[in-house]
Amino acid sequence: MLMRALIFITVFVFAARGWAGTAALAMPDRWSAEVAQAVLMDGGNAVDAAIAATFMLAVTLPDAGNIGGGGFMTAYMDDEAVFLDFRERAPAKAYRDMFLDEGGNFQQRLSLVGGKASGVPGTVRGMQEAHSRYGTLPWRRLLAPAIGIARDGFAVSETIFELAVEKIAEDAGETNFHRYFGRMQKGEIFKQAELAATLELLAQDPDAFYSGVPARQLVAQMEATGGQISLSDLKTYKAVWREPLRDNWREFEVLSAPPPSSGGFALVQLLKLREFSDQYFSGLWHNEARYVHLMAELEKRVYADRAEYLGDPDYVAVPMDKLLEDDYLRARASSVNPEAISPIETVSAGLESTETTHFSIIDAEGNAVSLTTTLNWDFGSGVVVEGAGFLLNNQMDDFSAKVGVPNKFGVVGNDRNAIVPGKRMLSSMSPTILLRDGEPALVIGTSGGSTIITTVFQVILNMQDFDMPLQEAVDALRFHHQLPQALLIRHDQREVPVATRKGLEKLGYAVEENSWGNLGKVHAISAENGKLTAVSDIRAQGEGRVIEIPESAPN
Repeated sequence: MLMRALIFITVFVFAARGWAGTAALAMPDRWSAEVAQAVLMDGGNAVDAAIAATFMLAVTLPDAGNIGGGGFMTAYMDDEAVFLDFRERAPAKAYRDMFLDEGGNFQQRLSLVGGKASGVPGTVRGMQEAHSRYGTLPWRRLLAPAIGIARDGFAVSETIFELAVEKIAEDAGETNFHRYFGRMQKGEIFKQAELAATLELLAQDPDAFYSGVPARQLVAQMEATGGQISLSDLKTYKAVWREPLRDNWREFEVLSAPPPSSGGFALVQLLKLREFSDQYFSGLWHNEARYVHLMAELEKRVYADRAEYLGDPDYVAVPMDKLLEDDYLRARASSVNPEAISPIETVSAGLESTETTHFSIIDAEGNAVSLTTTLNWDFGSGVVVEGAGFLLNNQMDDFSAKVGVPNKFGVVGNDRNAIVPGKRMLSSMSPTILLRDGEPALVIGTSGGSTIITTVFQVILNMQDFDMPLQEAVDALRFHHQLPQALLIRHDQREVPVATRKGLEKLGYAVEENSWGNLGKVHAISAENGKLTAVSDIRAQGEGRVIEIPESAPN
């Protein structure tokens, strides 16, 4: 597939004292870039721009952008690191074996298509909570651009058109997706009157999504499609402020996503494992066979711990301190075989006991925000809320529906990530900020499901170990490995160098194209020697902009 419907919106903002008047953004499409820039030019801060962009993407990037999904926001505002969790939750009627047949077999289509696939959406509540704490411009003003584009329409890109055609074929009439998006034509104006009306209601009162007309419309759609979300689920949904995951690596302090995301934990583990296995990497060229093999060895150990220990911290105890202890990770690194693939039975957990869209923003005050929303797969569950015009997520597939059985992204889990009413499903989203001497040096995140973690890891190493400029580091060929098989997935359709392929095959790896398409689209901003650089991944259709903000910008 060309794009996955997991929209990874990451807003990066640096606390860059020396850059008063300069802002930067890296966005997934031109509409979100334009609205974010307009908000910043009008005196809004990074959070204001993020909110406006989030609602715009719900209109112009319908395969991924949403108000019917959820996500995370990592922020560095006024020298304070914060994390906002607005991940979807399992409905009260959900139960552990809801996607198993009478024989105990996982029926994955039920977790991906139709009403039962959806968790309770959190995006609107998350944006409301972010605005309440950090917003400076009026809420209605931030939603106005999205309302206008939904009402008046936008020109459909080739990518979105092809994804819609593909979704219609896959959906096979099981949902009402065709009735809403079947009229899309490449290059023609696509209007969404029902969505415009819903956004207008939310501009007047965001609580309407959880207790007003849109809420009642959503519940009616659930009743019509066998879904489980109730009015009580909506009314009781809360976004949660959590402590961001923080740790040190080389000269940096890493700020990233804590559980229920596995992204921050896995990224820190990978960075430390790389440091503790430095002797194996000495003298290796970027992406030569042995280098890729060593990266895979590190990654399989991290994914073993992910499968065993991670889950919603409100429901399970996650031994995070132990998982990030230097002594523990040194021991894990010592088990790496630099010459051969470690047998799967030797890479168990170590303790004893689709599209994502990412955008970055830097405001003139140097604040940093990283925000991620998701429908999970292209156009989510395919279910559109009748009368309200918005798509619903299929995030229930991110639970471990059956222990040891992989989900759509191929990752496995155990009872810690089992379906429980009210529980938040495990994620791989990794909105990350690297601080150097208390100042942001890099803010980074990406799309890509379970490959998000390894993508961020590789881009950081490309910059730090191979001195690549940000654009080159982002655009470089990437590989991904996760348990259980000896399979390396490359993130795009580029050819792997012959010597690398032969070397990997000699070691026993199979190297295959990513069946999900160009998964992994990084939008990042770096700060180096007083200069901001904003880039969009060559695999994406986004825009990176550095802009000058007038000192007298109105508020």
